[in-house]
Amino acid sequence: MKKNLTLLALLFVFVLSACQAPAAIAEIEAPASTLPAAPTLEAAAQTSTQSEQVSIKYAKNFTLEYKDGYKLLTVTLPWMGASEAQKYALVPKGTEPKADLGGALVIFTPIESFVSLSTTYLPFLEQIDELPSLAAVDSADYIYNADVRLWVANGMVEAVGSGPGVNVEKLIELAPDVIMTSASGSPDWDTHPVLEQAGLPVVINSDYLEQDPLGRAEWSKFIAAFYDKEVEAGRIFDAVAARYENAKALTAGQTAKPTVFVNTAYEGTWYMPGAESYPAILLRDAGADYLWNDLEGSGAMPIDFEVVVERAKDADYWINVGFASDLASLAAMDLRYAEFTAYQEGKVYNNNARMNEMGGTDYFESGLANPDMVLMDLIKIFYPNLAAGHDFFYYRQLQ
Repeated sequence: MKKNLTLLALLFVFVLSACQAPAAIAEIEAPASTLPAAPTLEAAAQTSTQSEQVSIKYAKNFTLEYKDGYKLLTVTLPWMGASEAQKYALVPKGTEPKADLGGALVIFTPIESFVSLSTTYLPFLEQIDELPSLAAVDSADYIYNADVRLWVANGMVEAVGSGPGVNVEKLIELAPDVIMTSASGSPDWDTHPVLEQAGLPVVINSDYLEQDPLGRAEWSKFIAAFYDKEVEAGRIFDAVAARYENAKALTAGQTAKPTVFVNTAYEGTWYMPGAESYPAILLRDAGADYLWNDLEGSGAMPIDFEVVVERAKDADYWINVGFASDLASLAAMDLRYAEFTAYQEGKVYNNNARMNEMGGTDYFESGLANPDMVLMDLIKIFYPNLAAGHDFFYYRQLQ
């Protein structure tokens, strides 16, 4: 189990590699519910009408077009190396398409039942009050949302697995309006080929390929469009983006930036995300000096343990240290970890402040929908005086 969890953490590395005064910070509060509270906007309670439209501002891998009598969602890069886009025509219920849809999969909206084969889609359902439409998930093991875990335990939501071994028969029985999943382009891992063969309405979501934190969060509009609620999602996202930009502005004038490195080694090799990766962009926006900012691209580069020690031994901070719950458990993974100055000075922080008993963390769930909260956590680590009114939500300091 421990090795499997380590592999899962390593996968997340690839997936994530896949301006106001400080008074504004008090507006970013940890909520009482599972997710950071959506902005208090009367307009956010409104659903979209035919006259209302949204635009895509940050996301690079999908487009939303308003056509005559339907909406066209296009996933421009379904998986890395894909040669064709995936298109979905969202047609209002009770109507028929007025034009040739060019092979796009027709989905009649608003949908009423949804199968989520990734935990990352769940916070976007909750934002628009559509979590009760959930019919199935792949597994509850790594889901942080307590409601969904309870629903699975009580049999109200099915667990159908993923990959080629997904429970196709159960999904045919459930007859959901949409089954949403990611794809890698490998038949050994992907779920969508067997679902398509069974004639099920499968939708590819490639949010994990977005590197900009706001670009990934903007996939809320993609999911909401199937419910005809993309305008509502857009208003919520706009508030998140505004808070993110305000937080980013807090560190814009900092010249003496603290040095930081990330992750832990796996079987003697460290995997460092490139300068244009999701975690590197967050660190840059938080005003930190990421020590591997010279790595080109957005992927993760394998680096020998000794090379990491040479460059990062005296780094000010060390974050995202896998499943470590305290300094002792971190050193137990590899005694050499205790040689780093950040370890010796207690400046090690992990993004597992909200974690279930199986190791599923909310950072990789609601954190992706709320990058403003993640950014404020990082700013509090590096510049605590700039975030005096903010309490850690996803991160915690290891003791």
